[in-house]
This record gives sequence, structure tokens and C-alpha cells, in this order.
Amino acid sequence: MAELVYPPVIAAARAVFRVMDYRFRMEGTGHVPARGGAVLVSNHISYLDFIFAGYAAHPAGRRVRFMAKKQVFEHPVSGPLMRGMRHIPVDRAAGAESYETALRMLRAGEVVGVFAEATISRSFTVKDIKNGAVRMAQEAGVPLVPVALWGTQRLWTKGRPRRLGLRRVPITILVGEPMRPPPGGDVAELTAELRARMTDLVDRAQRTYPDHEPGAWWLPAHLGGSAPTPEQAAALDAEETRRRAR
Repeated sequence: MAELVYPPVIAAARAVFRVMDYRFRMEGTGHVPARGGAVLVSNHISYLDFIFAGYAAHPAGRRVRFMAKKQVFEHPVSGPLMRGMRHIPVDRAAGAESYETALRMLRAGEVVGVFAEATISRSFTVKDIKNGAVRMAQEAGVPLVPVALWGTQRLWTKGRPRRLGLRRVPITILVGEPMRPPPGGDVAELTAELRARMTDLVDRAQRTYPDHEPGAWWLPAHLGGSAPTPEQAAALDAEETRRRAR
């Protein structure tokens, strides 16, 4: 199938990166396989993470098909772009169809992108993750590739105003060694291992980040920032869920 949308979107994103003079630090991109299916699993700290997680696969010449909530596909601007790039809509009330679509893509040799925390982490630490990424990799017989993003939260994240005009922001993208979940392996244990690897990558990205502002809202509490603790973030998420239910 011809790629009519993805290449110009990538070109536009790279042009924005140059204009905004983002200071990229990318490591481990060689872990993204140059061919064949793979599940790319990233932490989630910004509304823009799909752009930067996808960029992790660019050196390997791969285009990532992200699983994203269906509302993004219903938007008049983002919807046509998401469909044109062959991303995968997810209805959280009925996820079987999107899961099967992702499996078909993996078996066809595509890279599927997953934010296994499901929602943005307000604490900027790795939340509990869903087991779908592990199950997909097992069923399709493909590797899991963990990715850590850091710095993207400074541009646009939950509960903070957008700062898309902020220039020279350091952006860290670390790609970890692939996991290869064995068929029949314990899904809970493998999911715990994946989360541990993601946590280690995110911690390294945070501790080696070139900017450090004690008390900054974009720093996690355990590193001296004023972001909510994981417990406070969980309470905020629960309150948001109650508001939506009402």
C-alpha cells in the first residue's frame, strides 16, 4: 500500500524540530529492527509522545503504527492524518477489534506502537502497565522494544498549558534492548519485567538530562521537582474518572 501521508508528516515534523532547535539525545535506536514486526512500547508523559516515540524508529527506516484512542480518529484535523498513517483506533470499551488489527499488522512485518500505561503519567514516573503489549508480541512472535522519552512533557502535558513555542528544549529518546517473550511464558511476569526495563530507561533519561531546575513542575518529586507523587497522581486520575462518569 502506497504511503501518501506518513512521509510528508515526518518531513514536516523534522522541519519543526529544526525551527524549534530541539536538542535531541537519541541512544539505542539500533535496537529497532530494520525489518519484520515489533512492538515498540514507550512511557507516556506528553500529548506529543507519539511523534517522538515514532522518531525513535526513524534511523531504522521504520514507520510506527500507533494504537490510540478512537476519539483522536474522530477529530476533523487529526482523524484524516491518523487514518492516512494507518494508525490503529482503540475503543477502550471494546478493544478486541483493535487488538486483532495490531496482530495482523505485526504478522505482516509492521512496527506497532503502544503506550502501555494507557494514559499520561502526571508523576512522570512509569505507572502500572497493561499486559496487551506482551500478549501481542507473544502471539505474533515478535520482539518488544522499550522506549523512554524525557523532555516532551515540557511542551504539552496533562494539567499544564501548552508551551509549543518553547525553543531549544532538550529531548531525550532512549531505546532499550528488545525483549523476546517466549510462547507460553507467564504474561504477568513478562509484563513486570517490561515495566522494570521501562522504569530503568526512564530513570536514566531523567538523571542524565542536561537541564535540572529544583522545584520545576516538570521534574518528578523524587528528583526534587514539584510534580505530583505517584500516589497524588493516582488520586488526581481517580477524581478525573469520577468527573467524567458524572
